[in-house]
Amino acid sequence: MKCSWAYDTTPAMRAYHDDEWGNPQHDDQRLFELLSLEIFQAGLSWQTILQKRPTLRQAFAAFNIDRVAAFGPLDVDRLVADPAIIRNRRKILAVINNAQVCQQIQREQSLDEYFWRMVGGKPIINHWHSPTEVPAQTALAQTISQVMKKRGFKFVGPKIIYSFMQASGMVNDHLDGCSRKFHHD
Repeated sequence: MKCSWAYDTTPAMRAYHDDEWGNPQHDDQRLFELLSLEIFQAGLSWQTILQKRPTLRQAFAAFNIDRVAAFGPLDVDRLVADPAIIRNRRKILAVINNAQVCQQIQREQSLDEYFWRMVGGKPIINHWHSPTEVPAQTALAQTISQVMKKRGFKFVGPKIIYSFMQASGMVNDHLDGCSRKFHHD
């Protein structure tokens, strides 16, 4: 059995489910990329993000925190004009702002430490039997969203944060019975 959201769609979604989603991530660059992709996904399908991920990586310097943090007004104009990416100015500005906040955090601790301490340092393993049971957000995601907003992050509402938690493996929402439930590389 697999999570139906991935297996009732495309090969790219199946590969994302099998190889990435829910696998605990501890690399700062990867965490920043996942957070940024979740911001771009707001209001869109994840399939759209998977299709645009290569061009988003190219446009955002492989989500290198220091390089994105240095983006200025000309970079914003370039990105807003790029038809290969999601050209939402608010989302673009949020990703740049968030890179700057990530730099501030990294002066104190790694992003890995910053994010993972919010879940006690290990994945929260939920036990869902049906996709309809999986929440779009939780009280913990609301709390993390508030903490991040106070820190200066932008475009990090509780739904985006919960999706980020799922994608980064801080939350394991694979359905019970899914072959990937406890198989994390």
